[in-house]
Amino acid sequence: MTTISLDVQQPHRKWPDKRPLRVALVGNPNSGKTTLFNRLTGLRAKTSNFPGTTLERRAAKIKAGEHEIELIDLPGLYSAHFADQSEELLAADALHGRLKGIERPDAVVVIVDATCLSRHLYLASEVREMGTPMVVALNMIDEARKQSITICLETLGKELDATIVPISGRTGEGIDALRDAIADDLAGDEAIHAKRAEAMTERIACTSCSSCPHTNRHTWACGVGEAAGEQVSEVVERRTEKVDSVLTHPFIGLAFFGVIMYALFFLIFRAATYPMDMVDAAFGSLADAAAGVLPDNLVGSFLVDGVIAGLGGVVIFLPQILILFFVLTLLEDTGYLARAAFVMDRIMQKVGLPGKAFIPMLSAHACAIPAIMSTKVIESRRDRLITILVIPLMTCSARLPVYAIVASLAGMILYPGEANSWERAILGGGLFFGAYTLGILAAMLASFILGKTILKGKPQELVIELPPYRWPSLRVAFLTIWDRGIVFLKQAGTVILLLSIIIWAAMTFPQLPEDKLADVAKPESVMLLADYEAQIETAKASGDTDAVEAAQAEIDNMLARYSTEYAVGGRIGKAVEPVFAPLGFDWRIDIGVVASFAAREVVVSTLAITAGIGEEGADDDVLLRDTLAAMKRPDGSPLFDLPTLLSLLVFFVLAMQCLPTQAVTKRETGSWKWAVLQFGYMTVMAYAAAMITYQVASAVV
Repeated sequence: MTTISLDVQQPHRKWPDKRPLRVALVGNPNSGKTTLFNRLTGLRAKTSNFPGTTLERRAAKIKAGEHEIELIDLPGLYSAHFADQSEELLAADALHGRLKGIERPDAVVVIVDATCLSRHLYLASEVREMGTPMVVALNMIDEARKQSITICLETLGKELDATIVPISGRTGEGIDALRDAIADDLAGDEAIHAKRAEAMTERIACTSCSSCPHTNRHTWACGVGEAAGEQVSEVVERRTEKVDSVLTHPFIGLAFFGVIMYALFFLIFRAATYPMDMVDAAFGSLADAAAGVLPDNLVGSFLVDGVIAGLGGVVIFLPQILILFFVLTLLEDTGYLARAAFVMDRIMQKVGLPGKAFIPMLSAHACAIPAIMSTKVIESRRDRLITILVIPLMTCSARLPVYAIVASLAGMILYPGEANSWERAILGGGLFFGAYTLGILAAMLASFILGKTILKGKPQELVIELPPYRWPSLRVAFLTIWDRGIVFLKQAGTVILLLSIIIWAAMTFPQLPEDKLADVAKPESVMLLADYEAQIETAKASGDTDAVEAAQAEIDNMLARYSTEYAVGGRIGKAVEPVFAPLGFDWRIDIGVVASFAAREVVVSTLAITAGIGEEGADDDVLLRDTLAAMKRPDGSPLFDLPTLLSLLVFFVLAMQCLPTQAVTKRETGSWKWAVLQFGYMTVMAYAAAMITYQVASAVV
């Protein structure tokens, strides 16, 4: 790897004694900056918010030579002086040291795309004028070679007065040389860097007779790009145009987007089946082992039915979440998602959504909270409010456990005895696709209504840069799913575990004394209880121990079932049962629905806890879906029939069930009224749609 350094030797200034050198990573959007950051830092990055904002900053301590530096990944920006969006403005302020609580970087690494040099030199020249020590990472050098682009590093280095390091963040080429450059060149004498800043200002001022420095800088960037050997590959350009003519076509592009999304959901359901079964079996074995060691009392029930069942009911869906993030990361790396935004903009404009809302709405399929925060890139307050209000309708990863269990149970109903069959996989993929599509359509309907009523106006037009097509990086994708997996497991180990314990307690206390069973049981159950007690006495007299055990098991099942109803959770479920009865929910489902308004994921663990505490006929050795499928209504019919499953699916697609999202909505809009409106309209929409679904499905099935 060839690195071009400047001819002038740089006297080194003293490295900071009390803290690492702060180095900012700066570059245009789509320059590969985040990929390079991940390559340099691996899994050591920490995420926090910029002071006084809700925008995230990523930082990590890395080794450069013998020194430790703090590498800061700033948001992408096109100019350090003409930033017109919140993220760009924040990055520019961080570069200039204008952010309270964050000092100006000691040095800067500027990421420049080797395949479109002129466009990226504009920002590099601005950073050079700041007088800050600077190294230029000429990224995507492998792509430049494939396109037969040859860049004269010496010419580029002299024009920028900086060390030029050709690298590939995707493959890792040149990364060691970049670390060496950071250690050797970025701690140069401040006076030298000040002179280089003055020289750059003179170059920009002298490149054109125009009085506009903006025009001069562009002219200079184009001239340097041409002098350094930048050339546009006609073959690549023609190939890109041909592909774009298909992927951005008003109809073909939309159809292709639909096929990609369906394939993603099919993959989520089919490919995740085997690891999900392994996770489920592992938690089942853990529960069996714990039950065999722990005493049969409250402590044992707490650990087995509360902790293990609660966590197992959520962690089982980790494979599906990882597959979702893996595929989305690959699609983003290829450059396709920008084309999808362009295609979707035509539709979004018609329903009152700005084109810039596509990326936040797409990211909401991971989590609504950062998606709402990212709406700061939308300049219009009207457009931003509408986007914030409809973002929670996008299917976030927290809904996946509900979708998965509904798809599994529906497959068992429609295709009994065909476990892991293609028929079940196709059905599951279809239900996933339908749920995601329903959320998108509901968001469009809501935005259309909001745009015609309380937030009247016209959305802004979309201006977006289409990045070149590239092969995606598997390493980046794996780093992403590792990061998201850790976040999910931390959530499962904290919030979900806490809620599972609360739900277990609510389903356990107050306990029903065995001698009070006859006081709370239904008349027919009281008669059965008396009959079982009589059978026990008769069997004891005849010495039939098997009959005694069978009758006692029936009494224990009855006691467990009525103990659940007697507890706080059961009473809450019974109290709200009339409200949710038109949706096909009984009191056990109602408990999960009520609990899910704090966090959606909890509904599955709630059902797992409810089934484990007192479900008649439940078997510890069967999978979670089999246990839920065995749950019965009082009349003996399955609790989860097809109409109920569809109703539950529709309700969870549309309902606002995330308190942290509500808090972020209030913070980003500055008022609780928007959070209340968001909760209110989504809850009403979910209830009405689920009721219609259940009633229609019941009439048809």
